[in-house]
Amino acid sequence: MSQRPFITCHVLDTVAGKPGVGIDVKLKLLSPSQATTSHWTAKTNSDGRVPQWQSSTEINDVVAKVKSELSAGEQMVWSLTFDTEAYFGKGKTFWPEVELRFAAAVEEEHYHVPLLLGPWSYTTYRGS
Repeated sequence: MSQRPFITCHVLDTVAGKPGVGIDVKLKLLSPSQATTSHWTAKTNSDGRVPQWQSSTEINDVVAKVKSELSAGEQMVWSLTFDTEAYFGKGKTFWPEVELRFAAAVEEEHYHVPLLLGPWSYTTYRGS
């Protein structure tokens, strides 16, 4: 089994009380900027989770490189973008997409970002 990615996420549809299945998600490293733009894509699974990312570049390899170049206490800034309009349907949500930007410390081994989603509101937190 492959190593757990540095960043994972999941979506809970708070109206249905069920996992948000089949939502397209994009993950991007915003800072520090890399020579090549680092981004990954995924679709939430039957449990509303993104356990692995699709890309020609392995996320953990990029994270290891960035960590080796930053000092202790410095942070990486990431963006997670969820295609919520495709999930709810055109015109059936106030949020056509939800972008979550967050900082990740060099010292940390893993980040999990849950999204609790409804058509008119959302909330998030740092999971475990």
